[in-house]
Amino acid sequence: MSSQRAAHDPEHSNIGSSASSFMDLDQSRHEERTPLLDTVHGREDGYGSGRSSVIVYAFLGTSRQLNVAPEAALSLLVGQAVSDIRFDAVGDQKELEALGIAVSTIITLQAGLITFLLGFFRLGFIDVVLSRALLRGFISAVAIVIMIEQLIPMLGLAALQKIAKPETTVEKLLFLMENAFTNSNARAATISFSVLAVLLVLRNLKNLFKKYWFIYRLPEVLIVVVVSTCKSLQLIRRASLTDMTDLSAQFRWDEEGVEILGAVPIATEGSFLQIPIRPSNLKWLRRTTSTAVMISVVGFLDSIIAAKQNAARFGHSISPNRELVALGVANVAGSFIPGTLPAYGSLTRSQINADVGGRTQVASLVCSAVILLTTFFLLPYLYFLPKCVLASIICLVVFSLMFEVPHEIMYYWKMSAWIDLTLMSLTFVFSIIWNVEVGIVVSLIISLLLVVHRSSRARMTILGRIPGTDRWKPINENPEAEESADGTLIVRIRENLDFANTAQLKERLRRLELYGVQKTHPSEDPRRQQASVLVFHMADVETIDASAAQIMVELLEEYKSRGVGLFITHLSPGPRETFAKAGIVDFLGADAFRESVADAIALVERTHNPRSTD
Repeated sequence: MSSQRAAHDPEHSNIGSSASSFMDLDQSRHEERTPLLDTVHGREDGYGSGRSSVIVYAFLGTSRQLNVAPEAALSLLVGQAVSDIRFDAVGDQKELEALGIAVSTIITLQAGLITFLLGFFRLGFIDVVLSRALLRGFISAVAIVIMIEQLIPMLGLAALQKIAKPETTVEKLLFLMENAFTNSNARAATISFSVLAVLLVLRNLKNLFKKYWFIYRLPEVLIVVVVSTCKSLQLIRRASLTDMTDLSAQFRWDEEGVEILGAVPIATEGSFLQIPIRPSNLKWLRRTTSTAVMISVVGFLDSIIAAKQNAARFGHSISPNRELVALGVANVAGSFIPGTLPAYGSLTRSQINADVGGRTQVASLVCSAVILLTTFFLLPYLYFLPKCVLASIICLVVFSLMFEVPHEIMYYWKMSAWIDLTLMSLTFVFSIIWNVEVGIVVSLIISLLLVVHRSSRARMTILGRIPGTDRWKPINENPEAEESADGTLIVRIRENLDFANTAQLKERLRRLELYGVQKTHPSEDPRRQQASVLVFHMADVETIDASAAQIMVELLEEYKSRGVGLFITHLSPGPRETFAKAGIVDFLGADAFRESVADAIALVERTHNPRSTD
């Protein structure tokens, strides 16, 4: 019971959010200060603007652990758009900086509006194509990408990375393999893996004492951050905060090549809030719409994956439409702060938020408050915090993300779910070779094609009579069921008919008529005679759209021209009304519509064998 109380205790969420805020601050700093985004911001003011979206989402979203903030990949899309526009622009540095802020603002506004409209028109169903296999492949790829990216600062190779400039995950992996044993920083590596080991030990120890709330609530991340910075805190008490050069000289790790968080200049000049619909922003509207569309779709997919991951873990439900509305409103609100970057859910930060105890969006609010407080007042105290420590904290998430992967692979293998395994593998490979956005977009397209393929094939089967009864069952499921020997074909349609699954209805019926239910190649000779009577069992058909009814008219006319007797049984009132409007009832006549298959077969037998009724 104590562990359950901890899981829902706001105090537990607050402690955890305080811990995650330090990691969130550094990760946001790296994601908002990508090389391309130097064209957007000439200053480090992304923290406050990014927090506004978090605060709005906290009141509207349905996910309890989703951490909303600017993502590196989406920020790069903004940076690329700014770079392309700046290439054609003319002006001094100040004007180019203003251009970058205007482009960033209008992209964020458009992305928010598009996301909001997707939710308003209830298009959140697009997440249904995200199968569990796709999610697992994506999450596994994200885990590997995170691990490769964080190993670089953990091994002290960040400075060399800036020179080599590896871009893709594969290039970064090759960079690590080439330099890990020859150019790594021994001090940074020792600190990193020591911190990672301490985190793993503390987490496992906490799991042994779940019934002791005062032990189970201890945030290991916060403990590590505080211990890692305690030496700098002691030095700050003895040194002037303004004399950072003298303070750096007293600290030994940075002198040994260990990269530290360092100073972060914060600029607050100008108006903090501005209406984004301004002439200076709107003139870039058309050139940035495609970027905004891509950001809104990929951002939502990333967000819903993170939300579903934590929803499955903690047993609560997610509303995709409300998520779209919440993310849209959050970005629209954020665009009122000039230079804001699009903010969507982060799988990494959401996982850390959950791991350190966040159980409601109160954790995100507290995290935002801590980040704002840290940004404006406490950053000097984190000056000497080693970045490799933060990389180790982020790398810890990899273990959580990869925990279920072996079980999932073994399950799909055991179930012979080759399509799921293929989809999982493709998502993983594309995400690693190119990037996570390409991986999820390609996998999403493949999933959509699979859904369309399956929905375009109306499920049908041939019915046979159970000997000695008037019951009719599928012959492929009931070996004892016998087909009629007089050329009567009874077909049961097992789903609703629409424009998608009736397009191939003629060909499907022809194959059933000539080849039966067994899979055969179209080039093979027919195994059956053409039917003289065709009976449709339509008990499972609840709706028929206009396009499907039109195709049915053409189909029935073709069979009628061949002299085939036609009967429709078990037809519900709704489809019957559709058939009446389409003229099918008048075309076939009232006698063609029977209550049951047995009734239709009895009528066929009386028609073809009138003496049998004497």
